[in-house]
Amino acid sequence: MSEGETNRSPPRQGFQTAVNHMLERKIDSLLWLTRLGTIVFTVFSMIPLFGTNPYTNYQRALMSSAATSALRLHQRMPRIQFTREFGAMLLMEDSCHYLLYSILFIISYPITLSLLPVFLFALLHSVTYSAGLLYKLGCAGQAASLSAIAEHHQQNILKLVSFTEICLMPITVIWLFSGKGSLLTPFAYYRFLTFRYASRRNPYTRTVFHEMRIVLEAFANTPGRSISLKNMCYKVINYASYLAPPIPTQQ
Repeated sequence: MSEGETNRSPPRQGFQTAVNHMLERKIDSLLWLTRLGTIVFTVFSMIPLFGTNPYTNYQRALMSSAATSALRLHQRMPRIQFTREFGAMLLMEDSCHYLLYSILFIISYPITLSLLPVFLFALLHSVTYSAGLLYKLGCAGQAASLSAIAEHHQQNILKLVSFTEICLMPITVIWLFSGKGSLLTPFAYYRFLTFRYASRRNPYTRTVFHEMRIVLEAFANTPGRSISLKNMCYKVINYASYLAPPIPTQQ
């Protein structure tokens, strides 16, 4: 066998290779575990198995999500600086947004729908990492299939996440007027939604808002629609456009 053929030999695979891979990338491995925790606790909050408390699992799911966001934030910004510039950069990070999101719903009146975005994110990213582990274990076919499934559904999942986040805004207001929520929740959640709208890395919130506007305008302009209903639709559109934050220009 020539030296070139030796250099092109396939990488070693097996259980020990997978373990070494996890040990070499400790933070990624911890992220995988915290995401699995979010998935498991979300399922247990919906289907209370083994006599578990749904509210306890609800909080654990959000705490696992907060841990995931904190670890991702550490990866993105490992050096903490007490400056205004660092604070501005921090608030531009998606992981910071979801850390604030998780904390907000941990301390607020429970809204089951709030688990759906963190569950879907955890599912999407844990599947991607699991595919990598399967490849290290020598299951290349299963790894390729899992990666293909995640890639095929990624866009729809991210749109569903954004749609759910938008729908949570009026729910927090309804909860406030029903006496179940606090005044802090809708105002804090509005700030979260503006962060997501202005996100540099994830345009799906802007995309979903745009698609919802198109649907609402089409509904308002349907022949035979009453003038009062049409005016109400456009008032909603104009008010939402007024509240939308400016989009930062790409550098």
